[in-house]
Amino acid sequence: MASAAIADRHLEAFLEMLAAERGAARNTQDAYRRDLLDLAGFLKPRGEPLAAASEEGLRAYLSHLDDAGMAARTQARRLSAIRQFHRFLYAEGVRADDPTSRLDSPRLGRPLPKIVAVDECEALLAAAATRPAPDGPRLVAIIELLYAGGLRVSELVDLPVNAAARGSTTLLVRGKGDRERVVPLAASAVAAVAAYMAVRPSFLPKGSARAAAERWLFPSRGAGARLTRRRVGQMLKDLALAAGLDPGRLSPHVLRHAFATHLVEGGADLRSVQRMLGHADIATTQIYTHVADERLHRLVRSHHPLARGRGRRDEG
Repeated sequence: MASAAIADRHLEAFLEMLAAERGAARNTQDAYRRDLLDLAGFLKPRGEPLAAASEEGLRAYLSHLDDAGMAARTQARRLSAIRQFHRFLYAEGVRADDPTSRLDSPRLGRPLPKIVAVDECEALLAAAATRPAPDGPRLVAIIELLYAGGLRVSELVDLPVNAAARGSTTLLVRGKGDRERVVPLAASAVAAVAAYMAVRPSFLPKGSARAAAERWLFPSRGAGARLTRRRVGQMLKDLALAAGLDPGRLSPHVLRHAFATHLVEGGADLRSVQRMLGHADIATTQIYTHVADERLHRLVRSHHPLARGRGRRDEG
């Protein structure tokens, strides 16, 4: 009982330090308390008080979290709380050592990008096509360049008007690091850009501001003379609602991810996809092979009769 009181005292002193010295919010303090009390509960049968945890005890706890299937990011958060607590004890002279100094953080891996399915992209285009001119043709052109061209939204709004020559099947894009690349355009994208160019003058401001806006492929009557990244994002979310899609799943970058993933799923080689995306390192492009593989695994788990049958037997 006395050891539990000492552990509680040290834990409360640690939480007070977080609030006083680091300005930790109440929710943050509560999360640290929960994580450390969970550790204390695990260590108790081993005869180790929280403030006197051994390195072996902490390793056993982390293995326990992994065996329980806890996500790597949640494990990393728990370990961060444990490290900060024991560093506090060491700095305060409560302990003569820090048992967390040789613990390795869990491998987080790289999160897979969010994507939308082909039929969802088609629904988005169909919803844009129903909008009257001039807004409809502009929306269709924007979606075609993001999804059929794989552009970053920053590249889209930075396109000069001469980037898309009349009837050209390629687009000259200036990307990160000021690197230029040539993006091939599908016939549908070429047609969409041509249709948009016919209504583009409607988006040009009048008076002295017109000259500044003329240079952009997607001008605006706003102060910046061209569409902003934020405005493009808003337009897509509004369109998602009209198409019956969850706007929380849609953004300009999600369409770029869909472009790359659907190419890989269709058999495109990584080097070609790398060039079209403007990635300096092919390792960045390789994430899309993992996205495609994960979708195939989900397909098998959901639809293969043996996978479904095994799931039912396991449940029984």
